[in-house]
Amino acid sequence: MTSSTRERIIEEAFRLFAEKGYSATAVSEIEAAAGLSPGAGGLYRHFKSKEEVLAAAVRAHAARTTDQIEVTLHSAAAAQLTPLPDRLRYVCELCLATMSDEANLIRVIFRDLDQFPQLIDEFRENLVQPVYEIMTTWGCRQPEFAGSGIDWPAIATVLGGAVVSYWLTNTQLGAPPGRVTEPRFVAAWTSLALGLLPGDEASAPAEPVASPIG
Repeated sequence: MTSSTRERIIEEAFRLFAEKGYSATAVSEIEAAAGLSPGAGGLYRHFKSKEEVLAAAVRAHAARTTDQIEVTLHSAAAAQLTPLPDRLRYVCELCLATMSDEANLIRVIFRDLDQFPQLIDEFRENLVQPVYEIMTTWGCRQPEFAGSGIDWPAIATVLGGAVVSYWLTNTQLGAPPGRVTEPRFVAAWTSLALGLLPGDEASAPAEPVASPIG
């Protein structure tokens, strides 16, 4: 058995947990999906239990997501080489795209993690809090906001919460809140963020543009 087998177990288990639910997924199904002989105990050569597989999957996805956000936000395209409205749009679109990429993680969290309080704590401390901290750091580094006295931890919570609410409503209920399309949401989100600027600087338009997220 190699480390790639462990990774396959994690990914296939997480896919099944998202599709069927944690309780409804049998260990033998995970083994079969990962290319192991179902019922032969191959999973237990890497994990003590199905719960340990879930914990490993949550940790892996959380680490991957925070790394992706941090690297992308601090790339040249998202940092200081474009006008501020474009940077803000980029951040909003990045957050929406990241949530879509981690849709399985979000499904599992909202459906199954109440059975495992310790994993909720890990998810909060290893993914939710770091994401808001990354957004706070990014906002503080934008030169247009320098010396403004903005409470970036609070602002990141408001702006980030808006993205989460929009995505969840659109995905879980099958329609965007207020029937507002994603380009309109991004434009409104950008306008609100630009409103943090003092004086005339806040009047820059925030028209919908093509997404930079590939």
